[in-house]
Amino acid sequence: MPKPRISSAEGSEAVAQVQAGSSTTDTVALAVRYLLQELEQSFPGKTVEVRIPPYGAIQCVEGPEHTRGTPAHVVEMDPHTWVGVATGTLNWDDAVARGLLRASGTRSNLSSQLPLAQW
Repeated sequence: MPKPRISSAEGSEAVAQVQAGSSTTDTVALAVRYLLQELEQSFPGKTVEVRIPPYGAIQCVEGPEHTRGTPAHVVEMDPHTWVGVATGTLNWDDAVARGLLRASGTRSNLSSQLPLAQW
């Protein structure tokens, strides 16, 4: 069964609330899932796995598909770092340098895909 889509209005509102300092679990979870949904839609594929524990994970970016076991290309970060990187309030390279995100594999650098276009 496909995941229900988060509407742009609902997702954008949650992102704005997190950017304004909200840290309620429901709001952060909604913002994270919405931005993951937008990344997955903008860059479809199964080459890179993006993990934002505990709220979600997706596979995106065209290229060699990952189907079993540990993915070769993984990006992982905490929810607030994800919101920052996805919206452009935090630069990808700065987040990597500060140890706020972990990217492994030769295709895991998403700096050309992030921030997402609408932000």
